[in-house]
Amino acid sequence: MGFFKFLKEKVFGRKKDKLAEKEQKIEQLEEQKLIESKKLEKYSTGLSNASSLGRKIFNLQNKHKKINEEFFEELEEILIMSDINASLVYAIITHLKNEVRLRNLHDTKDIGELTADQMFVIYTNKSVVDTNLNFKDGRLNIFVFVGVNGSGKTTSVAKIAHKYIQMGKKVLVAAADTFRAGAVSQLDVWANRAGADIVKPAKEGVDPSSVVFDSLKKAKEENYDLLLIDTAGRLQNKINLMKELEKMYGIITRFQDDAPHECLLVLDATTGQNGVSQARHFKEAANPTGIILTKMDGTSKGGIVLSIKDEFDLNVKYIGLGECLDDLEQFDLEKFIYTMTKDLMVENE
Repeated sequence: MGFFKFLKEKVFGRKKDKLAEKEQKIEQLEEQKLIESKKLEKYSTGLSNASSLGRKIFNLQNKHKKINEEFFEELEEILIMSDINASLVYAIITHLKNEVRLRNLHDTKDIGELTADQMFVIYTNKSVVDTNLNFKDGRLNIFVFVGVNGSGKTTSVAKIAHKYIQMGKKVLVAAADTFRAGAVSQLDVWANRAGADIVKPAKEGVDPSSVVFDSLKKAKEENYDLLLIDTAGRLQNKINLMKELEKMYGIITRFQDDAPHECLLVLDATTGQNGVSQARHFKEAANPTGIILTKMDGTSKGGIVLSIKDEFDLNVKYIGLGECLDDLEQFDLEKFIYTMTKDLMVENE
């Protein structure tokens, strides 16, 4: 069974005889919770702009009842405009054409389903999808945050802090972005909102590694569960950035040899393919373990999720769906594809 059919049946249920329906009633009720839950509603609301992909494909299907080359050309344009990179779009279109030929398909309604299936395959075909952060009880967990200025990195630090504080964890934040004017005060405000403690530099422009050292010392001495390190977001000189991060990592490993436990790359989803370029840069400089995609509520181009996973094999761990502390949601592939393609899920009468 294709992923799209699985997801559609999860939403609408299967058309079966009454006996089979009774036998699976409990299972179906449990499955319906996925769709009826507040989290799915939040996903659907937060990603309402991104759902335009499904609407555009649906409208294209109504425009072209039969599959032809013009249909594929317009579908290709829709996918590219959704920030799926060109090479990936080519692979998707090639796959669809092969499926059309092998299955002898003629109705464009079949293409929407195949496209959704292929989105799932693209995201899952290289490695296991894991959106959990590497947090363990009984140790000091250390997460480093990297990303360009303006990506939402500082607010993401506070939102992750908030999540763990809500779970009863003791959280410390390190303001190691010491060069950007206002960065420390911005993090200070957000850390206070989240209820996290913070280590700040004595003055602007000091060595970021000294802040990391002080925060590690405090975190160890005062038995914190989690240390979140905000770093500088300068792209102008990759060599300096790499040296800066290497110095930080050296200090971290002297305190704890298995750390950092996460290096989270924060990207602004509204920047589209520029975000992919940033990911390429930081992949070399910082070797991130996962992605936080911010401002997903402000873009109609959710394809960046697929582009990043395809090119870098990095899992999106969290997505930003708003400005509030609670508006950072753990990425859920099913919910994401459902939201992107829900306009294609029309119950067959």
